Amino acid sequence: MVGFDKPSISTGNPGLSAKDVNQLIMEFLMFMMRAIVLCYPVYLTGSLGLSISWILLSMLMWTMWKNNRRWKDRRIDTAIDFLENEKDVISTELKAMNMPAWIHFADVEKAAWINKILQQAWPFFGMYMEKLLIENIQPSVRSSSPHLKTFTFTKVHMGQKAPTITGVRVYTHELETREVILDLNITYEADVDIDADVKPAIKVGVKGLQLQGMLRVILEPLIGQAPLVGGVTMFFIRRPALQVNWTGMTNLLDGPGLSHLSESAIVDVIASLMVLPNRMCFPLIDQVKVDQMKFPLPRGVVRVHVLEARDLVAKDTYMMGLVKGKSDPYTVLRVGNKQFKTKTIKETLNPRWNEVYEFVIHEAPGQELEVKLYDEDTDADDFLGRFSLDCGDVKKDREMDEWFTLEDIETGQIHMKLQWFSLHTNPALLQETSDGLACAMLAVYLDNASNLPVSIHVQLKDCQRTNDPNSYVEFSIDQQSQKSKVVFASKDPTYDECFTFFVHSVNNQVLNVEVKEHEKKSSLGKLTLPLVRLLNVSDMTMDQRFLLERSGANSQIKMKAVLRILTLEKLEPKVVTPPVATQTPVPAQPVQGIPKVPVSSVPLSRTQTVPVPMPSSVSSYNELQAEYTPYRRSTFVGTEPLRSTPSTPSQMRRYDSHSLLSENSIASSRFDLTDNATYPEAILNHQGSFGQIQLTLRYATLRKRLIVIVSSCRDLFSCSERGSDTYVRMYLLPDQTWKHRKRTSVKKKTVNPVFNETFEFAVSMEEARTRKLDVAVKNNKMLHKRERKEIGMVRLQMWSAKIFCGF
Repeated sequence: MVGFDKPSISTGNPGLSAKDVNQLIMEFLMFMMRAIVLCYPVYLTGSLGLSISWILLSMLMWTMWKNNRRWKDRRIDTAIDFLENEKDVISTELKAMNMPAWIHFADVEKAAWINKILQQAWPFFGMYMEKLLIENIQPSVRSSSPHLKTFTFTKVHMGQKAPTITGVRVYTHELETREVILDLNITYEADVDIDADVKPAIKVGVKGLQLQGMLRVILEPLIGQAPLVGGVTMFFIRRPALQVNWTGMTNLLDGPGLSHLSESAIVDVIASLMVLPNRMCFPLIDQVKVDQMKFPLPRGVVRVHVLEARDLVAKDTYMMGLVKGKSDPYTVLRVGNKQFKTKTIKETLNPRWNEVYEFVIHEAPGQELEVKLYDEDTDADDFLGRFSLDCGDVKKDREMDEWFTLEDIETGQIHMKLQWFSLHTNPALLQETSDGLACAMLAVYLDNASNLPVSIHVQLKDCQRTNDPNSYVEFSIDQQSQKSKVVFASKDPTYDECFTFFVHSVNNQVLNVEVKEHEKKSSLGKLTLPLVRLLNVSDMTMDQRFLLERSGANSQIKMKAVLRILTLEKLEPKVVTPPVATQTPVPAQPVQGIPKVPVSSVPLSRTQTVPVPMPSSVSSYNELQAEYTPYRRSTFVGTEPLRSTPSTPSQMRRYDSHSLLSENSIASSRFDLTDNATYPEAILNHQGSFGQIQLTLRYATLRKRLIVIVSSCRDLFSCSERGSDTYVRMYLLPDQTWKHRKRTSVKKKTVNPVFNETFEFAVSMEEARTRKLDVAVKNNKMLHKRERKEIGMVRLQMWSAKIFCGF
């Protein structure tokens, strides 16, 4: 974003200068000469007595030639644009095609050698699976229920098709030095054939399935002895897509109403084993504990502020679709298995939610925040757009406050603020708030229970039979409640699960643990753990057996409770040596040094989008000088020497800004000296921001064009109660004639106009480096008044060579 300065103020007499009058006369004479040249052939035809058909024929031939020339230029421009943006064009075309991931992403590599190994070893894997199903799975199924005592696998064939890995991404730089992370994109179109007998008359089976997902493999810790890796952890970051072809009695599950349910049930089973936060772990050395591998502490917490949206698509219609209405939007946020839904805002295309949600992040990069917007209806809700963001980007930037463009929809943006909270063990960092937001996170690893009381059943003839209980464990902190899986027929159940809770008051909140019987929901034992106890123990961790209250004499539960403080860390300043460059001299005027406005870091690329906040008012420059500090890619540097201060705002000039196209540039927009019309009182008396504009600049080398994309403005000064009728005017200085003026269309009654218009300046690369781009945002409604139309303006220098090297 490029911030606006407050418009310049003039005390001179209204009217045109001599230079402006001469310029108008010259342009008028040129117009008259063009009119004479165009009308002379008509006069000549009439004077010679020729037919009017000659004029019509000439006009037809001219029109055909011009259309052919325009069509040819369009083809050439298309070919050149494809040549310059080949990667973007190909990526767009491949989105709709089912191509391997390594084609779409440059950092995803092909895995042909891994697929060859899998194909060669697959028959032996089939032999292993047949032995596993018959010797391990079959007895487990028989013991799970009295109705499955005769369950038998009659046929196990894993097929000839091995899973295919379509791409591998390896993470090393983002991680610690003692681990390696691989993301494997897996596609499995299996020709499996498995049959089983539940009872002599009931046969079930599976013949073919399709599985697609991304499997993450973590190799940690890396050690200095054989086998070099201490353990291997595998899991799916997101639920995989699954389709199953049933046979036998289970063929009924292929019906229209049951197919989705059956596949969802199987995906739930897979999720309970291999979808985050669940993992499959294989320790390779004795020193590595399985519970530490299976349930590591999360990477951090992402706090999501869902603020507002704008320019959503109107889905509600009236009069059988003839009249467009508005929408009733709401937002759904999802990270892994955790999902939240905002409130619904009725009858608006620019809703404001201002709601906050928190997510525990187990893997970053990897886990994504998925955002979907819907229009609430009485029947089926209409889709309003989506976007996704890798939580690793939030972890890298620590804090993001942006407008995100919605995908798979015509228009729409959503404004969100995201914050990354790290986990710490220092009690001094604890800061409890009264706004309902979490200050800490509690992770509970539930291992097992022992000596639970048995259930007593009274039968006929006063005979009693004791059964081991079917138990589960319920955890709760105030309104937060979570349950473990059910372990059947065991007084010493092993649960092996992990749970996380957000803590709002460590000193007051309590963890309630209760073991319950599955059928009767009756209590088998309770435990109360005040969270403040964790503040005073080593590493804020308690790993032990706890005696259960209201239970058996020696009933215990083994669990591990870990408390971590949430801390919002700031990015550490990164020292960057600024490049030596000749600064544009400032005219010798009695003007004090204008405050430098911070510029966010700009990566070198073909396209540069430069955000710049703006000063708040004309009359407060002394305050702004102390408030804003020059900023160069997160590095604080000294300010420039001050000059004398103007006595009145009317003496202000807007001088040139430093280059915004340099990696280490400083942006400073200053006032123009004008001697024409004055500004409206509303603008002169305004205290605060005048808004921001988003510009994108790039240079087309082959066509020798400087391309400027005017994307949008936001938070502009409102010239009326209904907003402003806004447009953007640009000059590539020193050309300031009407011929060289570039102007967008007018966006009416808005303070957040979206233009998305592209303009081209025909200049060479060397010449473009010496030019300055003058940009002004104006209000179209002031044409009938003797007042200045500018809402804000900024001038960009482009003498920096670095950006052009990146084009």
